[in-house]
This record gives sequence, structure tokens and C-alpha cells, in this order.
Amino acid sequence: MTVYDVAIIGSGPAGMTAAIYAARANLNVLLLDKLAPGGQIVNTFEIQNYTGMGTVNGAELAIKMFEHTQELGVNFDYGTVTAIQSEESVKKLICEEGHTFEAKAVIIATGTKPRMLGVAGELNFAGSSISWCAICDGPHYRNKKVIVIGGGNSAVEEAIYLASLAHEVIVVTLFDLTADPLACNKLRALPNVKIYEYHDILEFLGTDKFVGIKAKSTKTGEEIIVNADGAFEYIGLKPTADAFKELGIVNDYGYIETDAFMATKVPGIYGAGDIISKHLRQIVTACSDGAIAAQSAAKYIEKLN
Repeated sequence: MTVYDVAIIGSGPAGMTAAIYAARANLNVLLLDKLAPGGQIVNTFEIQNYTGMGTVNGAELAIKMFEHTQELGVNFDYGTVTAIQSEESVKKLICEEGHTFEAKAVIIATGTKPRMLGVAGELNFAGSSISWCAICDGPHYRNKKVIVIGGGNSAVEEAIYLASLAHEVIVVTLFDLTADPLACNKLRALPNVKIYEYHDILEFLGTDKFVGIKAKSTKTGEEIIVNADGAFEYIGLKPTADAFKELGIVNDYGYIETDAFMATKVPGIYGAGDIISKHLRQIVTACSDGAIAAQSAAKYIEKLN
């Protein structure tokens, strides 16, 4: 079995940047993911705050990043890692699919996944009339009526995109709009957008077919019913680090704890990107984490040799 110098779990911006930096350090690199490369940015229609790119489609940026890894000879493979067995000089990655990989160092960059509301009717329509990806499912609602749940950057940016397709977009958020002011102003100016702030979602309505939501004002207590053809949820993200809890590197909130060098308390295992405990989760900070983690892993491997 090939023993890689470094195995990177997750091929979002953090993982792919780590792969680029590790390859440039002349390391034999494995980039591993259960899905296509790109992570969360694949599902983002427009990215406007990644330095030097202006406005760029998320999937296009993901492709460019992945092509960069391939130009440097990074090995890419599919696998869902369920555990890491840490030995003194080799880490063994156990995958759900039945195969294993070995590496001297590991960088965990598994990121996050969308949160769900957990209210009545949600599971009935999840994946059909309820979506977490406007760029994937938005075209189904051309000239129809859709609801966007949430008020942060993702919710506002995707609501703007959906407004270019749908007849009407209704934004429902538990607080006010908390996204970048420029994006909020742009959304508010759209003629086919209606915003319900300070409303709590109580239920997704419909039996065989989704028909809308029931929500309640947190200020007045008044309940409203909003009819629509579909809904998109953007209410935050959940870390995907369950597979690594036995290593003792995951905090009470589900995120991986690292130091300034992206090192966990297990020698040779590093974290990078949205999966680590940090203050700002953006593409640019994920890339920064990946670069630091790769450099730290390279120094660790140098000491092993």
C-alpha cells in the first residue's frame, strides 16, 4: 500500500489550497473527498469577496482550484472517512466504502453541512420542495413563488439570485437581515422580493404537495401563512467532525481545535477551513488555513525523515 506524505480529507478551498502548498513542498499528496471537489462553494451562485476575482460563480472557482491541484500532480480519490487510526509514524484512514489509505500526516478539511430547522413537515419535503442549493434547484422555480429562510450572507445572496428566476421571492428570517449592507440594500431594492423579519418558522405546510409555511412574529405573536411552490433554507452550518471525536480533537460545539499552526493535539494531524474552531468562515480564511496546515505538515514530515 502506498504511504502518502500527507492525506487531506475534504476538497473545499481549504483542502485544495493545502494540496497545492503540500505538492509545491515536494510531498506526495492524497486529496480525498466523498463528493466532487469544491465543498460549499459549488452551491454558491455568485462569490464577490474572494480577492482578485471580482464576481465569480462558485462552481467555476472550484473547477479552477481543482485544476490547479491537478497541474501539480495531486492524487485525488473518493472516500468517506469514518475513522483515523493514529500510530507513531503512520496514520491510517478508514473509509466507509471498505478501503483504507495511509499517510505520514493528515489534514482534516471536511467543512460543514447546512443546518435544518427541525420543525413539522420539514422531513416530508426535504430534498424535493425544500432545498439548500439555489444554483442547483433554482431553475425549477422559474416564474414561480419561492421562500428563502434566513437573513445572513448566504440567504441574501441566494435570494438575489432566485429573484432573477422566480416570479416572487419571500424572505423569512428570525431576526433582521444580517448580511453585508450592500447585499441587503440590493435585495430590498428588488421589486419581486418581500421580506418578513423577526418571524419564526412553525411548520411546512402540505400533505402530498408542498404549499407553503406557517410562521409567527416574535414581536407581536401574530401567525402568518405564506404560500409558495418551494423553499430554500440558509440558517447556518453544522460541522462534520463526528468521525474524529475519538481522537479527542473535537470541542463541545463539534469543531476541531487547532493552534496557530493548524496543529491538533495529536502529532501529525492538522485541521483547516470551516471545520476548525475560528471566528470567520470565508473562502479566503479557509485558503489561509490550508496553506498554514500544509507548511506545518511538511515540517512535521521533515522531522520524521
